[in-house]
Amino acid sequence: MAHAETTLDGLYSEVLHRNPGETEFHQAAKEVLECLAPVVTKHPEYVDAAVIRRLCEPERQIIFRVPWQDDNGNVQLNRGFRVEFNSALGPFKGGLRFHPSVYLGIVKFLGFEQIFKNSLTGLPIGGGKGGSDFDPKGRSDGEIMRFCQSFMTELYRHIGEYTDVPAGDIGVGGREIGYLFGQYKRITNRYESGVLTGKGLTWGGSQVRTEATGYGAVFFLNEMLKTQGQSFDGKRVVVSGSGNVAVYATEKVEQLGGTVVACSDSSGYVVDEKGIDLELLKDVKERRRERIDVYAAERGAIFVPGGSVWDVPCDIALPCATQNELDGDAADRLIKNGTTYVAEGANMPCTPDAVKLFAEAKVAFAPGKAANAGGVATSALEMQQNASRDSWSFDYTEDRLADIMRGIHDRCLETADEYGSPGDYVTGANIAGFIRVANAMLALGVV
Repeated sequence: MAHAETTLDGLYSEVLHRNPGETEFHQAAKEVLECLAPVVTKHPEYVDAAVIRRLCEPERQIIFRVPWQDDNGNVQLNRGFRVEFNSALGPFKGGLRFHPSVYLGIVKFLGFEQIFKNSLTGLPIGGGKGGSDFDPKGRSDGEIMRFCQSFMTELYRHIGEYTDVPAGDIGVGGREIGYLFGQYKRITNRYESGVLTGKGLTWGGSQVRTEATGYGAVFFLNEMLKTQGQSFDGKRVVVSGSGNVAVYATEKVEQLGGTVVACSDSSGYVVDEKGIDLELLKDVKERRRERIDVYAAERGAIFVPGGSVWDVPCDIALPCATQNELDGDAADRLIKNGTTYVAEGANMPCTPDAVKLFAEAKVAFAPGKAANAGGVATSALEMQQNASRDSWSFDYTEDRLADIMRGIHDRCLETADEYGSPGDYVTGANIAGFIRVANAMLALGVV
């Protein structure tokens, strides 16, 4: 085991050297590598064939300029990215993020996580991610359309239903996917509906795709509760964020008997002891695109500007906003307030310090690459429907999603037990995701 750890430390040093300044990618790689010592000890062939080293290097990194014209006739310039990380299991699959924080390190961290997340679903999809430092907030529909068209004018040459299938992420919803797909169709003169997922229901989209990431996280959490003989009944839940993932996580928690008492956005958080009014929240955030204080004012709930939503006592915490939003101090407060379950609805929202504290306090913790996999799983189901020119019902698709999340949960627990870390979802998710990809890479040779 000591030799394996030395080998993995050397590989991590190589990641740091080859990818300077990409702190989020460093964090994601370290989390995986720290779990692989028992795997390397049992399977030295993964080191001999440089599988882990190759896994940490994207197959392709694409960076391009995105010029576009705003409503005042001024030319604006953004940077576009697509990192095609690993296609051993299938075409690259992963979302596009439009947010001013996007740079290569963010895209690589997301793409690296996506490899293991997609592997855990058991579906034939590889890992990739993309996006731009474009900020859609405050932009008109016309400006967003022109940006998306310019973005796709470069991206189209790199994607395809058998090559790379993007989807949405932060800042990229149904509106943006529509503009992107329209430009792809115009340039290629082909109606390849399987080239993008997250499409509208009337033009190739899938039922449940909008709800999938939030629903999936709660399905995973429900399985965690079952292993302890518990359920959502009577549980106080705090959800961070109020975007797509947070809204539909809230919806499924309420359907299963829990009460979501707080949620947030970048301006602050609301506390609603009666339980979040889901229809009002959807109206404020999805239709009117207002800040969370508008919900509080109309609902008569408490609005706290700034601050941390993790100050609110709860049984279950569901971080659903963005990476590294829940740090060690927040984790300490949650633990002291009696939180016993945490499931990551976003990508890597908990810092390493927070994850360590949860483990020490024996808080059941589900990492994003497992709990957050519902979105990409349903995207893969959308690809299946597109390939067969079919359309499934909401109930059938939701059942498929629930089955996939149940399978991921069980795979994580079984793998953690096999490799000497019973009950450790982090170790189980990282090892189970890794082994499936690693075996495929061995089978395909040195490519």
